[in-house]
This record gives sequence, C-alpha cells and structure tokens, in this order.
Amino acid sequence: MSSDYLFLVLGMGLVSFLPRWVPLFFLSRRKLPALLEEWLDLIPVAILSALLVPYLITSGTPRVLDFMRPELLVAFPTLMVALWTRSLGITLVAGMGMFWLLGKTGWF
Repeated sequence: MSSDYLFLVLGMGLVSFLPRWVPLFFLSRRKLPALLEEWLDLIPVAILSALLVPYLITSGTPRVLDFMRPELLVAFPTLMVALWTRSLGITLVAGMGMFWLLGKTGWF
C-alpha cells in the first residue's frame, strides 16, 4: 500500500472527525438557549425525512412521482406499529413482514 492511500485515509478521517469534534469541544461547557436546543433536536428528523421521502414517493429514471410504490404502502402501517409499540425490533419485523405479504399478494 502506497503512502498516498494512507494520507488519503487519514485525511478523510480528519475531515469526518473535525466537524463533529469542534462543536462538541466548544459547546459542551456552555448552556445553550432553549430555542437552539429545540431546533437542534429536530435535525435528525429532518435528515431522516430527506433520505426517506424521495425513496418512498419517486421511481424510475428520470424520477417521477409514484404514490403506489409498495414501500410507501408499507411505510404508513409500519409507522403506526412504531408509534404504538415504541420498539425498534417489533417495528422492523412488522415492516419486513408487511413488505413480504405485499409481495406475496402480487402488488409488485
């Protein structure tokens, strides 16, 4: 393995580590305003939504809206299971089971 790869991996690690470490280091000793804390709590939800929604409602090349995707049809009952049970394991098994059943019915 050449030193170029080693520098590349180290550089990628540093670029990935620093944006996480710097705010943690400087903000861990301070009390943040309540409004900022509430806003920061919403970031994981926004990222998850940005990743999931395009996958659930679009298909094809070029991407077109498709509200009859099996993934979308299973997403809503799976969300209800998640809200009802508050269990990641049960939600995962329920979602996979519903997706399997939908496939068995010939929807896709």
